[in-house]
Amino acid sequence: MALKLPAALLDRANAAGLLRRYWATHPDGSPVYSGSRFERLGGGGGRRVAENRFTAEDFVAVAMLSVSIRAHAVLRVLEPTEPSPYNRLLHEIPADLDLVDAGPEHIAQDSPAWELWTRLQEIRGIGPVGAGKLLARKRPRLLPVYDSVTKKVFQRPVRDLAFWSDVRTELRRDQRSLVAHFEAVRETAELGKDISVLRILDTTAWLHGTDVMGNQSGRSS
Repeated sequence: MALKLPAALLDRANAAGLLRRYWATHPDGSPVYSGSRFERLGGGGGRRVAENRFTAEDFVAVAMLSVSIRAHAVLRVLEPTEPSPYNRLLHEIPADLDLVDAGPEHIAQDSPAWELWTRLQEIRGIGPVGAGKLLARKRPRLLPVYDSVTKKVFQRPVRDLAFWSDVRTELRRDQRSLVAHFEAVRETAELGKDISVLRILDTTAWLHGTDVMGNQSGRSS
């Protein structure tokens, strides 16, 4: 199904204003929204020295997006009793690929990304949202953040197995006009290019959604 974007996200000035709010800091330098540190904590989940293995910092980063993963689940990923199947699958997911450039095979239900998402969510204490945010931390250009707020903003179905594919389709539409739009929004908001187009999409959608629903408790400090 088509990805339904609210008009507020397609207004460059409005979307840039949402980003400025999200990446704002208090006078003491602490973030207004802890989620603004999600991709940059510890140099990022996709940095070369850690791009193919999960680290404790990845779980801290996910907690900044209001997902608390139980300690036993963290240890299950970080300290497997055998060679880590999670790191093996992560290694098979391209680290330098943007979703707009990805082929269907990179996000299909038989892809390493999908298998890793499935295996992570099966660990008690992680679940589908936590698994998705872990993948977004490790592959921020390829796999988008997705939670209950963005689900409502984009008007997704109850059982949603096509979100990655539908985002890819929307990004490729009209000669990639949506990519150009969010790149312009990022520049207007004066954010660095290390913040991916997918993260711009997610953040503007999430903050717009919390404004509309009147709940800004999640992801905030």
